[in-house]
Amino acid sequence: MRKYLPQYLAISPFFLLFGVFGLFPMVFLGYLAFHTWDGIGEMRFVGLDQFKFLVTDDIFWLSLVNTLEIWVMSTVPTLFLGLVIAYVLHSSVRFTTFYRIAYFVPSVTSLVAVAIVFGSIFSSHFGLINAVLEWIGAGAVPWLTSEWGIKVSISALIVWQWTGYNAIIYLAGLQAIPGEVLDAATVDGASRWQALWRIVIPMMKPVILFTVIASTIGGLQTFTEAQILVGEEGGPGQSGLTMVLYLYQQAFKHNDFGYGATIGVGLFVVILLFSIINWRLVQRGERS
Repeated sequence: MRKYLPQYLAISPFFLLFGVFGLFPMVFLGYLAFHTWDGIGEMRFVGLDQFKFLVTDDIFWLSLVNTLEIWVMSTVPTLFLGLVIAYVLHSSVRFTTFYRIAYFVPSVTSLVAVAIVFGSIFSSHFGLINAVLEWIGAGAVPWLTSEWGIKVSISALIVWQWTGYNAIIYLAGLQAIPGEVLDAATVDGASRWQALWRIVIPMMKPVILFTVIASTIGGLQTFTEAQILVGEEGGPGQSGLTMVLYLYQQAFKHNDFGYGATIGVGLFVVILLFSIINWRLVQRGERS
């Protein structure tokens, strides 16, 4: 211990920060889920009562369905477009470095600022998209006041933000593929898209599964996009009410921190379930 004390001191800030801001909140969340607490008064132990209510809570199930629908509408285009962009950038394209930076910038841009901009773009009365639709004679669409319009708007924001990030991950995977393989496919007469679907994608299966897992975990925690675009209530019909937004609503708006923690445990179970499914897919891919 004394011999390696400088090394332990060098890495200690990470573990201290993780313990304070990561481990303790997770442990306290599990403890708080069995209590009712308004954040000021005394905690009152209620056992499994809040979990029983969670199972019968229609709004929680609505938030779960909303989250899954938004996740599907955003994750599938994000992964597909990211793969196509990475494949194009990996080819002989001019100004490749510029495009890499340009596609990655949205993932490090302030999400709140971007959500405000998208709120203006999808505005029902003065939005840019409706202005274009009316200009071509298609008529305005109530993007932020209808059920599917809200979900499309939130999904579009997620796609814009994370497509470039996945493209960079895919690009790294493409660069690991031996060039001789693609050269041999070209000599055999395979087109660029045939090489993509029949050679590149099978060889990039571990990278694709990683992005699927990461997108699943991130998509199930959608919060800021919905909060900024449609408000804390989830918009008309609560169409934009996600699980994390419902957690925030119960804990920090209604001061029901105990039930908010219970929703957090439910969210953890859902994410764990999807992570296990993805892990099984990864194991099956490695065996094959």
